[in-house]
Amino acid sequence: MTVAERSIEPLHRRLGLTDDELDAIRERLGGRDPNDLELAMFSVMWSEHCSYKSSKPLLRTLPTAGEGVVAGPGENAGVISIGDGLAVAFKIESHNHPSAVEPYQGAATGVGGILRDIFTMGARPIAVLDALRFGDPTDPRTRHLVDGVVRGVGGYGNCVGVPTVGGELVFDPSYTGNPLVNVMAIGLLEERRLTLAAAPGPGNLVVLFGSTTGRDGIGGASVLASATFTHDDPSKRPSVQVGDPFAEKLLIEASLELIEGGLVEGLQDLGAGGITCATSETADRAGTGIAVDLDAIPRREPDMEPFEVMISESQERMCAAVRPERWHEVREVCARWGLPVAIIGRVTDDGDLTVTSNGRELARVPARALTSDAIVHERIGNAPPHRRAAPAPGVSIDPSDRLPERGMDPGAVLLALLGSANLASRRPVFEQYDSTVGADTIVGPGRGAAVLRVKGTTRALVATTDGNQAVGALDPYLGAALSVAEATRNVSITGARPLGVTNCLNYGDPSRPEAFWQLQEGVRGLADACRALGVPVTGGNVSLYNESPAGAIAPTAEIGVVGLLDDVAMLVGPAFAEEGDAILLIGEVTPGLSGSAYAALAGAAVEDGPPGLDLALEAALQSGIREAIARGLVASAQDVSGGGLAVALAESAMWSGLGATTRLAVANSPAVELFGESPSRIVVTCRPRFAPALTLVARQHGLSAEALGTVGGNRLVIELTGAGATGAAEERGSRVADALEVPVADLRHAWDHGLPRALGWED
Repeated sequence: MTVAERSIEPLHRRLGLTDDELDAIRERLGGRDPNDLELAMFSVMWSEHCSYKSSKPLLRTLPTAGEGVVAGPGENAGVISIGDGLAVAFKIESHNHPSAVEPYQGAATGVGGILRDIFTMGARPIAVLDALRFGDPTDPRTRHLVDGVVRGVGGYGNCVGVPTVGGELVFDPSYTGNPLVNVMAIGLLEERRLTLAAAPGPGNLVVLFGSTTGRDGIGGASVLASATFTHDDPSKRPSVQVGDPFAEKLLIEASLELIEGGLVEGLQDLGAGGITCATSETADRAGTGIAVDLDAIPRREPDMEPFEVMISESQERMCAAVRPERWHEVREVCARWGLPVAIIGRVTDDGDLTVTSNGRELARVPARALTSDAIVHERIGNAPPHRRAAPAPGVSIDPSDRLPERGMDPGAVLLALLGSANLASRRPVFEQYDSTVGADTIVGPGRGAAVLRVKGTTRALVATTDGNQAVGALDPYLGAALSVAEATRNVSITGARPLGVTNCLNYGDPSRPEAFWQLQEGVRGLADACRALGVPVTGGNVSLYNESPAGAIAPTAEIGVVGLLDDVAMLVGPAFAEEGDAILLIGEVTPGLSGSAYAALAGAAVEDGPPGLDLALEAALQSGIREAIARGLVASAQDVSGGGLAVALAESAMWSGLGATTRLAVANSPAVELFGESPSRIVVTCRPRFAPALTLVARQHGLSAEALGTVGGNRLVIELTGAGATGAAEERGSRVADALEVPVADLRHAWDHGLPRALGWED
């Protein structure tokens, strides 16, 4: 080993690069050693966050082609045509690690970053959804994180003028040391205005506009998201970016005006990796190079080192490729919006990213070496030995899947579930968000999928996020597939057709065989479900190293889905519609309580497992409900998911103020029938005269349809009878458990107060 090699080893390791990666860098540089600036550039670009070096081979297995797909994985956001020259852009990304270090700014800049991914494509952002996951809600640190993250999402989204219309809030012990902050954004564009992140045309100018460059966020997302860390490490705090939503609003308007005027040849936002990432990626995509003049970059701090300028992740910045003759017009647009703008380089034909200062070359690296030719690791995945999961804090050590039995009160169980931290109303959180700014919101947060009008048309977009970490911890394949099924089902029950999927894959350290196996299985489940349900994966994000000294998170495939409703007048909601409506259950229950909200409350039998998923049946269910809605047969539709059938009925009752009287034939244990979360089931209501036609549609799709009862009154009543019992036999003792009977007002009270009680917010 030479002296030069020994001298560089400490630096590359401190930057998160391994010895093997250093050798690979030398190979890509023609055998020479990288200098310190080049090494810093490689460290951010070869980070897990930027390079996908562990997940790239897996992601290639996902189905990405589909009807109307205009832009897919590899671009800043997926784009799908919705007709009449319009398209929808959407994507979900993570800001987990920065949010664990500094929750307010971590969440705020997560919102800012995903919005830039949308308007970089030429789309105006119209909505944000936030999928948030934390540890025990009674823990003081969890409460600190929830408070900071929620304020960060609201503070940024509210100020920038984009509504937060949906998302999730989940509590699970596995997130105690490593919360998940996944943010999805949606935008609308004219297809002719689609703009890609490329720097074509040697001789074109490279223009930087937006906020100036500072030391905040140096190595932020790229470094924090690529290693396991402890949340209380003060050295990580300078790596968290600082957001300015007012500057972002100016950036949105200036960028869209530049695109509308045809003034840019390509556009890229500056996020993880900063200027290094933006310039190398746009050059590589166009097959060109870029020469960067370091001295031309506007800065807000003095005496910044070259590496600080090149890898700073200061927010609210954009990089554009501009023809020289358009420069004055670009400058005028930026000036009108009060944004700093500068020519920081030129597009070249040599394929290299070069950095100069005072006429001296500081770095020269092939652009593709930083991006498309970055190192890819062939990780090893091994399934863990089978073992029963230890019960979560407060869970019964002697679980039973038979509760509630005769003599026990199933209504008390339902109230406990509705008041639990994971099923209670999220109003205390989402009321901190502006969900209606922009006047596009038809259905906002709190009641199923969000619905957004497409102005000037009869159409609407329907969007949701879903993840199932509880089942993912038991079976990562099934957890991911169930997440896709539930997200697409939540879109389908409105009458909308799911257009595409965006995903945020949150997993542990890929160098551990068990953690990489979980990622492999999660991607396999995602791919199989998307193929079966006919939805393409248009992009997303992989977040690895979600571990802390307390352990790794439960495998969490967070799924975002956008659907299209052709006629908003046909929109169906989950709340009961009218007294006297018939209630039907489409689909059949299957055994299995593990991974359910009921199991978290009462425990699950040792031999029990989660319910299975028949993807062909799920596809038939979604096709069937869309057909029934299109034919005008459906008054309301609510899917059976968290908390099971009893919770689905309770939500429909609470949200309408109408009770229901139902009778449920029990073929399994009462707990499975009432609270089991087996998929591919929908509670549907209709006018009584439509019930036969609705049943026929279900059967034509190979689905069962069971008449449950009638909407009406001020109480939710569910009688449990033996399967096959009819007529007077029901009054002779065929009921297998006490009836569930709870006033709707009591259901609502438990649901309204559960989250404030869990988080200590009631005062």
